[in-house]
Amino acid sequence: MHHISRRTLLAAATTGAAALSLPGTATAQAATDRDRTLKKIISGMSLEEKVGQLFVMRVYGHSATAPDQADIDANLKEIGVRTAAEMIAKYKLGGIIYFAWAHNVRDPHQIADLSNGIQQVGLQQPSRIPLLISTDQEHGIVARVGKPATLFPGAMALGAGGSRSDARKAGQIAGAELRAVGIRQDYAPDADVNVNPANPVIGVRSFGADPQSVAGMVAAQVKGYQSAHIASTAKHFPGHGDTATDSHTGIPYITHTREQWEQLDAPSFKAAIAAGIDSIMTAHIVVPALDPSEDPATLSHPILTGILREQLGYDGVVVTDSLGMEGVRTKYGDERVPVLALKAGVDQLLNPPSLDVSWNAVLKAVQDGELTEARLDESILRVLRLKAKLGIFKEPYVSHKGVDRTVGTAAHLAAADRIAERTTTLLVNKEGLLPLSRRTHKNVLVLGANPASPSLSDGPPTTVLGAALTELGFSATVLATGTAPSQATIAQAVAAAAGKDAVLIGTYNVTKGSAQQALVDAVAATGVPVVTLSMRNPYDVAQLSSSDAHLAAYSWIDVELRAAVRVLAGRAEPQGRLPVPVQKADDPTQVLYPIGYGLSY
Repeated sequence: MHHISRRTLLAAATTGAAALSLPGTATAQAATDRDRTLKKIISGMSLEEKVGQLFVMRVYGHSATAPDQADIDANLKEIGVRTAAEMIAKYKLGGIIYFAWAHNVRDPHQIADLSNGIQQVGLQQPSRIPLLISTDQEHGIVARVGKPATLFPGAMALGAGGSRSDARKAGQIAGAELRAVGIRQDYAPDADVNVNPANPVIGVRSFGADPQSVAGMVAAQVKGYQSAHIASTAKHFPGHGDTATDSHTGIPYITHTREQWEQLDAPSFKAAIAAGIDSIMTAHIVVPALDPSEDPATLSHPILTGILREQLGYDGVVVTDSLGMEGVRTKYGDERVPVLALKAGVDQLLNPPSLDVSWNAVLKAVQDGELTEARLDESILRVLRLKAKLGIFKEPYVSHKGVDRTVGTAAHLAAADRIAERTTTLLVNKEGLLPLSRRTHKNVLVLGANPASPSLSDGPPTTVLGAALTELGFSATVLATGTAPSQATIAQAVAAAAGKDAVLIGTYNVTKGSAQQALVDAVAATGVPVVTLSMRNPYDVAQLSSSDAHLAAYSWIDVELRAAVRVLAGRAEPQGRLPVPVQKADDPTQVLYPIGYGLSY
C-alpha cells in the first residue's frame, strides 16, 4: 500500500478537518460552521491554487509517482509533466479522472494505491486540500473499473427491469466498491431520456424513453450511489436524449421547444435534484429554444445559470462534460472554453485537451478582470463543500483491507446476477420455442458479433454465451461472425448450423439491409430454430423477422449475457419490459412493440 506518514495525516487534520467531518445531513448551524471553515481555507489559497481547484484532469499511469515509461512519455507529450504527482504539484488540481486507456484501473489494489498516492501529493501542497477522484462508471456499456469489481446492468437494462429498488441497490453496491478504491465521484447516472432510436451516443446508457419512468430510476440510482458516500452526477444537462449527432465528434442540435424540454428532458434532472444530487454534468449540445445564441449548453449562461441554478434551484456542483470533445471546441477554441464555462455557471472544468492552455487562460482572465476572484471562490466553495460532505478531508486514504472487504464480494456478484435476471426481455417466441430444453435442443451453435468487452470481462461475448450454455448442460459450438459478416463467413455459419438443434445469434445494432440481417436470414432459411439476442440496442428485433425467438439484453457485459442464457434455458423467467418503443422496420412512424411490451413463459 502507498505508505502514508503520521505527519501527513496530522497535516491533513490541521485544515480544520474537525468542522469538515460532518455527515451529509448537517444541521443549518453545522453547515454555517462548515462554510466558515471552508471560506477560511479559500482565503488562504493563492490565485494559482484557486485556478487549479476548478480543474479535473486525466493522467497516464498506474501509479502517482512511478508510472511505466510509456505513460511518462504520454504525460510529457500531452501534459508536459512526467507523473500525476508532478501534475498536481504544478497545477494545484482539484480532481483527477480515471480512464482505462490511461492505465489507471488495472486492479483494485493498484487503484487504491494510485488514489492514496494522489491524495498524499495533494495534502503536501500549501493549502493541503485532498483531491476529488472521479470516473465514468455507469455500468452496462460504460464502465472503467472492470473485474474483479462487480459489474451491473446498464441504465436501459435497469429500465427494462423496472425496479427502483434494484436500481438503488445497484447504485449502492457500485458506489461502495468505487469508494473502497478511492474514487469518490461517479459520473452516473445518465439522466437523458432516449426518445431517438438513432441516437449514436446515448442509446442504452439511458433508462428509457418515458420521462416519468426515467425520473424514478434516476432518483433511485442517485440515492443508491450517495448512500455509499460517493458523489453521483446526473448527465448530460439539459438532456442529450434526442440527438442524431455524437457530441464527441460534432455539435448536436436539439430542436425541442421549451414546452417539449419541460415535458421530456427536465423531469429526470428535477428528480435528481429532489433526490439530493451532488453534481450535474453539462452537455455539449445546442438547444436554441433554451438559448437562442446557439452556444453549447456547457458555455450557456441562460441554460446553466438561468435554468439550472435559478429555475430548478440547484446549488450543487456543476461539472462540464470532457472539454476535449469536439462539441465544445468548435465555436470558440480551447483558450476561451474554460473561461466561458465559468462565466456560464460551471464549477469543475473536466479534462481539457491542453491543461496548460486552459489553466493559463483562466488565470489570465482573472488577472485581466474578465473573471473576478470572487467568482472563482463561489465555485471553489461548492467543490470544497462536496469534499467535506464526502468526508475526504477527514479520511482521504483507503486501504487494501477495505478493498478486500468490499470489491467484487460473493454477495455483490450474486446481487448483480439477480438484478440482471430481472432485466432480460423476451420480445418474440414463435410456437413457444423458448425456454429451450437441453433434452430436445442439446446441440447449440453460437454465432454473432464480438464488440470490445468492457474492462476485464470473461472474454468476447460469443465465448461468454457458449460457456453459459455449456454450464447449463447444452453442447455449444462457437463461431464469431462479427458485426459485418462477409458472404464467406455467412456461408461458413450456414454450414456450421447443419445438424444443430438450435442457433443462438448475438446481434449488435442491426440496420436494414445489413450483413448481420443477411446472416440471420440465411441461417433461418436452413430450417434450424434461430434465437437472436440483441446485445446493445433493443431496436434490432424490428430487422430480424426471420428469427424464431428474440431476447433483448441491452448490453454485452458478462452479467447480462449469462442472465439472458438462464432465461433462454428456462432457469429464470423473462421479466423485462421494453423501456423504449420499437418502430417497424418498413414504417418508422408505426410502433411494432410499445413501451412496456415483453412476453412471459
